[in-house]
Amino acid sequence: MSNSSSITQFLLLPFTDTWELQLLRFWLFLGIYLAALLGNGLIITTIAWDQHLHTPMYFFLLNLALLDLGSISTTVPKYMANSLWDTRAIYSGCAAQLFSFAFLTAAEYYLLTVMSYDCYVAICKPLHYGTLLGSRACVHMAAAAWATGFLSALLHMANTFSLPLCKGNVLGEFFCEIPQILKLCCSHSYLRELGLLVVSVCLGFVCFIFIILSYVQIFWAVLRIPSEQGRHKAFSTCLPHLAVVSLFVSTAMFANLKPPSISSPWVDLMVSVLYSVIPPTVTPLIYSMRNQELKDAIRKLMTVCFPKAVMS
Repeated sequence: MSNSSSITQFLLLPFTDTWELQLLRFWLFLGIYLAALLGNGLIITTIAWDQHLHTPMYFFLLNLALLDLGSISTTVPKYMANSLWDTRAIYSGCAAQLFSFAFLTAAEYYLLTVMSYDCYVAICKPLHYGTLLGSRACVHMAAAAWATGFLSALLHMANTFSLPLCKGNVLGEFFCEIPQILKLCCSHSYLRELGLLVVSVCLGFVCFIFIILSYVQIFWAVLRIPSEQGRHKAFSTCLPHLAVVSLFVSTAMFANLKPPSISSPWVDLMVSVLYSVIPPTVTPLIYSMRNQELKDAIRKLMTVCFPKAVMS
């Protein structure tokens, strides 16, 4: 294949060539996907329904749940369809999948950065919380996270698919993403995309440093709270977010910085599942387990929707 115009489809790398195992993978991914739908859908519904949760923290959490729901819906249903129908082909949907996943994951990372600022203001500057994080400011920050993710994904997609592809059409993942497309590019042609990736990594590093500095200030402020109950309440406010950030960043860093010595098609597939499927599924569980206010709101919602089941 001399260039990308001759490629009409990409082939995704399967987990296994055995039909029975493919079917088993289908049921496994279906269970994970339904768990993610239920968890994120429940958080979205609860926050929208309960007036007491119409605060900046839960507004950002609602946006996070929407992004998680979108990112896992971008990759898992297509893989389940491939497993069920025993096919590896993905046609023009590869560009759409690449764009959607890059957009949603980038926007989620920027939103997590915004949420770290929310935690910082709530704990370190509580008297200025209403001023610094009014409704208009929250909408603007969330919109900036979505818009930045969208622009970043648009630039990467346009740049990546404008490069000539000389090394076939087989992707070593279960979904389309930029690094796998770049492996198919001609060796002399990907420097432009590499430069864009460097810029994105630098921006991501700036966000990471901002999160770290925010939590240094947060922990310093919490340790100065005299009462144990006050420290516990402050920690319960920020620990779910810190856990989600740690999960998101650690899985992404391991996927992109793992040593070549442990790289193999099977390991690469497992790692891609780790960072693309696990965080959207686990995030609702982290927040619902660690946040008492959210747990109470979910319980009230369940009482309203299923009174007999809850009472029994």
